[in-house]
This record gives sequence, C-alpha cells and structure tokens, in this order.
Amino acid sequence: MSEMNHSGFQAACDALSNKVDAGQFERFRWSRDEAPKLARLVELVMGSVEDRTDIEINEEGGSQDTKRFVIKVHGKRIAGLGVALDRGRAVVSIGAVERSPFQVVQDKPIHAPYSEVDEQWVGETLGKLMERIVPA
Repeated sequence: MSEMNHSGFQAACDALSNKVDAGQFERFRWSRDEAPKLARLVELVMGSVEDRTDIEINEEGGSQDTKRFVIKVHGKRIAGLGVALDRGRAVVSIGAVERSPFQVVQDKPIHAPYSEVDEQWVGETLGKLMERIVPA
C-alpha cells in the first residue's frame, strides 16, 4: 500500500474507532500520538542536567499528559517543575515546593509547538524558568 493510501486508510480506521467508542479511541490516540512526545520531552528535561553533579531533576508524579519534577541543588529541594503537552504544544512551568528555602516568582509557563522542541529549546526554557527562583 502506498504511503498516501496507507495514511488515508489509517484516517478511516481512526474515524471508525472514534465512532464506535470515542473514549476508547482517545486513549488509543493518546498512547499512539502523544505519549511518545511526552516521553521525549521528559527525556530532554532529564538529559539537560545529566552532566551536572550539583543539580538533579527528579520525577515526582503527574498524570497521563503532565509530569511533575522537583529541582534539587546540592541535595536541597528548590523548586517544582511541570512538563506537559497541550493541543500539540510543549508546556513547561515552575513553582514553589514545600521545604524549600527559595521562592519562585510566578509568571506564565513557557510553551512552544512540539515540532520546535529540541535540546536547545529545553535548555533555554529551563534556564529562563530557573531565573525565577529567588531566596525566600
């Protein structure tokens, strides 16, 4: 089957699956289309500090489309980090966490179309978000 015919057939399968059970189809679509993107975004975030011994980014939960992390510096909990996908956009936010000697200046999350997300974007984004961390 040619690529064009195959993509048309896949679209027809998606439409049928959605007609039969929209909820089940959305779970399937998320697993197929969005989950790998979120996994790659998490991989880029974690990889951004892999060569640092003073800074850690540890996963602390989340949901299907959102992952939560804590930023630790010298073993101290400093700030929370949120990573999500929203309608094809990567969204990264930062906030305060319990037991932190630092506050976070609140501002809007940073986002971009997922197609623009790469190591450079993640590094620049995390750098901008970390600038919002200030002593309590």
